[in-house]
Amino acid sequence: MDRLLGDSVASPTIWIITVVVTVGVLLVDLLIIGRRPHEPSMKEVSTHLAFFIGLAVVFGLALWFFAEPHELSPAPGPEFFAGWLTEYSLSVDNLFIFLIIMSKFSVPRQYQQTALMIGIVLALIMRAVFILVGAAAINQFSWVFYVFGAFLIFTAFKLAKEGGEDEEEYEENKLIKFVEKRFPATKEYDGTKLFTKENGKRLITPMFLVILTLGTTDLLFALDSIPAIYGLTKDPYLVFTANIFALMGLRQLYFLIGGLLQRLIFLSYGLAFLLGFIGVKLVMHALHENQLPFINGGEHIEAAWLEIPIWLSLAVIVGTLAVTTVASLAVSRNRDQKELAAETGPRRDWENG
Repeated sequence: MDRLLGDSVASPTIWIITVVVTVGVLLVDLLIIGRRPHEPSMKEVSTHLAFFIGLAVVFGLALWFFAEPHELSPAPGPEFFAGWLTEYSLSVDNLFIFLIIMSKFSVPRQYQQTALMIGIVLALIMRAVFILVGAAAINQFSWVFYVFGAFLIFTAFKLAKEGGEDEEEYEENKLIKFVEKRFPATKEYDGTKLFTKENGKRLITPMFLVILTLGTTDLLFALDSIPAIYGLTKDPYLVFTANIFALMGLRQLYFLIGGLLQRLIFLSYGLAFLLGFIGVKLVMHALHENQLPFINGGEHIEAAWLEIPIWLSLAVIVGTLAVTTVASLAVSRNRDQKELAAETGPRRDWENG
């Protein structure tokens, strides 16, 4: 463990400080929300979101100018920004599912903050485990890049094929169905409590099912997000901090752009392109570091074009997200105008007649 944590741009001391600060921020947030469950105002979520985004930018710039290049991270600053933007964009896509989960369980608006916050804590814990496992696998087996790359290319193809049509077809996973069947639960929420008592019996509440659903759903999301960011940086510290900053502002983003999500109609296609790009990048890197005996006789493939520089990756990520967002909003606006014209047209004809 010491070797793994120390093998990055951050020393073990920096790792400890980062974890302690993260836990502190989460505990303060949980205590504040736990004492006063409420639906946040636009001013509140905007302020908090701006704070977390600003903090991520400052952190990335500090890495860019002050962090020493390392074997696992030749360009810490650009690698962090590439990873953070990728994780953030994947998290935005996940908000579609979160909206459906909240609607499916009829979670009162004043309790949604608590559910999201606990779900984010669970997500950070699970992703930390995934990150450590991924780092250990990469250190031990170079062929893991082939597996990661192939999985991302497959995920990209599946995402592009499905587009945004699968969002409304979300179904509970087997674990949630098992819990609902085997454990007695109340139909009504008891504030933000996970357990309650009725007629002397201890029962789970709908909030317990909501948090369990959010946690297990994010576990599935991590299956593509963690390999994706390892395609941009091999440094576990940068992977971890990029995930922290991506998840920190997710709750505020949920309340701020809930309605806007429906307008990002090309987001899935943009993410599919990014995952495919990173998947190809991983396969190319695997070829460059090849040790498999049945490929090139087990020797590395020495070719400059097999290594995509981080500045190009960052440019592709920013460009894809910009084009996807602009195109989505433009098409959505044009569609809304046509629908409005179709609704008002017959009315005007009737009034004139």
